[in-house]
Amino acid sequence: MVLPKMIRVRQTFPRPRVADIPKTVLETLGAAALRVKGGDIVAVGAGSRGIANIDVIVGATVKWLKELGARPFVFPAMGSHGGGTAEGQLSVLEHYGITETTMGCPVRATMEVVQVGEALGLPVWLDTLASEADWIGIVNRIKPHTDFKGSIESGLFKMMTIGLGKHKGAIQYHRANIHHGYETVITAVGRQMLAKARIGFGVGIVENGYDETAHIEAFSPEALEAGERRLLKSAREWMARLPFSPIDVLVVEEIGKNISGAGMDTNIIGRPSNPHEPFPNDPKILWIVALDLTEDSGGNATGIGNVDFTTRRLADKIDWKKTAINCLTACAPNGAKLPLTFDSDRDAVDSALNCIGLTKPEQARVIRIKNTLMIGEIECSEAYLPDIQKRPDLEVVGEARPLGFDAAGQIVPLGH
Repeated sequence: MVLPKMIRVRQTFPRPRVADIPKTVLETLGAAALRVKGGDIVAVGAGSRGIANIDVIVGATVKWLKELGARPFVFPAMGSHGGGTAEGQLSVLEHYGITETTMGCPVRATMEVVQVGEALGLPVWLDTLASEADWIGIVNRIKPHTDFKGSIESGLFKMMTIGLGKHKGAIQYHRANIHHGYETVITAVGRQMLAKARIGFGVGIVENGYDETAHIEAFSPEALEAGERRLLKSAREWMARLPFSPIDVLVVEEIGKNISGAGMDTNIIGRPSNPHEPFPNDPKILWIVALDLTEDSGGNATGIGNVDFTTRRLADKIDWKKTAINCLTACAPNGAKLPLTFDSDRDAVDSALNCIGLTKPEQARVIRIKNTLMIGEIECSEAYLPDIQKRPDLEVVGEARPLGFDAAGQIVPLGH
């Protein structure tokens, strides 16, 4: 098959950046008028997403608390991730550089929960270790959610719901989402947590379109909800996007839970990760080819169901138990469906190009990305060249060349 020639394209997104992350964390916590005092035990919740500089941000939070004279410990604020076990969730934190050695404080985990309130007629669950602390602090990225659209989506409120509720809470809330809607559940449970649990503060992180830390802000419990809603607007404004729609074939070098909760950010690919709420179909992509699963995903291939063509090397890395736990907890078993699987990257790409209709493969509208977190530099087929030349936010880098594969049919990585 004659493959389309690809053009390296550099995209321009808004690029605010935090110059000194530890200093910014210390300053924003100091300015937040928190009620935490010396001697208090503080549980600091950290999540399971691939957040840029998460170890630095959590470490600086711990440092601020210790300088105050408080006694912090870090705990995994995750639902069913890490295989739904305490040991698995500690392993996830370790993958992100969050250990007792790097944090300078204990890192503790349990899957046990206690009830602290009630919302929408359902019990509100809280991590037992966190419930025993004087205060709870949560650290999370605020961004558009992969499952729904609203005025509050993925961030501190979600962590107070799914993260602090652990596996038991995650199962309950995802089922409640089907009846009440995601935003209603997250808002109701989050408000109950603020009212009944000893939430001492939240540290909200916003990233730019280059997967860089763009903004960090600490909130008191009273300011947390309004602050998160405000930062979500910034996150939408700064997020990365694919430059064109429609797309015949999107080639994604890797997917994984550290990339997005849905393996690929559904805001980038325009495909929902759950069937329960409407989701914008933008951009319109005919076929998606995913070639590999990230090592940091630990075998969790949630979101593979949004892929149309994949490879044996990706499929062989899937831990079906972890994937099933995650997808069933989210009431989205479709996220674990295995697409057509091919022995080589070349076979998977060729097969996708064979299914685009009467358009010749060399004339196809193809975009290649490393993953949905890193789309500052991508490859676009020559079919997009007239449109590229009209866009001041797109810069052509290098000469057009066909998609490259080695002798074994494995794709030459983007940038090589």
